[in-house]
Amino acid sequence: MELDELKLQLKQKIDDDRGQKTPADIAILLTRKTHSIIHKLKKSLWFEIASCVVFIFAFGYLSIFNKYPSLKTYSTAFVFLIIAFLILLFFLLRKVNHLSDSNLPVKQNLVELHRLLQEFTKRYFQFTMSLIPICLLFSGYLGYQDGKNGVVIEEFDSLASKFNNNNELIIFLVVYIIILTVGTYYFTKWYIKKLYGKYLDQLQDCINELN
Repeated sequence: MELDELKLQLKQKIDDDRGQKTPADIAILLTRKTHSIIHKLKKSLWFEIASCVVFIFAFGYLSIFNKYPSLKTYSTAFVFLIIAFLILLFFLLRKVNHLSDSNLPVKQNLVELHRLLQEFTKRYFQFTMSLIPICLLFSGYLGYQDGKNGVVIEEFDSLASKFNNNNELIIFLVVYIIILTVGTYYFTKWYIKKLYGKYLDQLQDCINELN
């Protein structure tokens, strides 16, 4: 019973404290909370920017020093793709900085930031999933060109030789593509939620509190 009484007293005190706060006090508290969310959001963006730089160097190395023309082409394409995404991240970071320093009302800033982040995460997911068929078709085309030009990638040739016939190879490739697609779907969902989704929820909470 003592614990229940303590909880009741604590709840009553919190309610009393809320009742004593003016709208200006609440706005100040929400502004501080928003700045904290934006700071964490910027850290996520800088993490992605740093990751992009690492991948640019990695694929750049493969595009220069790989001995197979098809893998060089594939790696080079990814270098340009990641550079384009890197530019987009810098643009988003600039928008977040602009909104965090803006003199607009708190609610208007929050709504605009929430809309921007929601649109980015939506397109991020769509773009990542669309890359799967694009990459498969592109790699298939490059593999066809290798075969046409008599170029044999030893690692792939060694893998194909482990199957007794083409049907087994086709089944393996279909299963591989399904696992790749499902794995990419759930990983992308988790990754976006980890980096941005929770901040979207927190921004929405702040907007609801202002309402």
